[in-house]
Amino acid sequence: MLVLSRKKDESIVINNDITIVVVEIRGDKVRLGVEAPKEVPVHRQEVFEAIARGESVAESVDAEAGKVRTADDSTVGNPPHAD
Repeated sequence: MLVLSRKKDESIVINNDITIVVVEIRGDKVRLGVEAPKEVPVHRQEVFEAIARGESVAESVDAEAGKVRTADDSTVGNPPHAD
């Protein structure tokens, strides 16, 4: 595993077409922005694992809290289109 240090607004480029940007650092949470071609699936780990198990995103995301979170941390009743 490659471990890198980045500050707010700094980024990492993967394979010339995927960019990960540190959007915000708040306490022990880091918000990341992902810019990737539409044909490249991008999921949070728990969503990826649920898809691999054949579960729907709505059943798996935030199951503990019974809520689905959008990219801006607001709670909604339906899963977001992209993770």
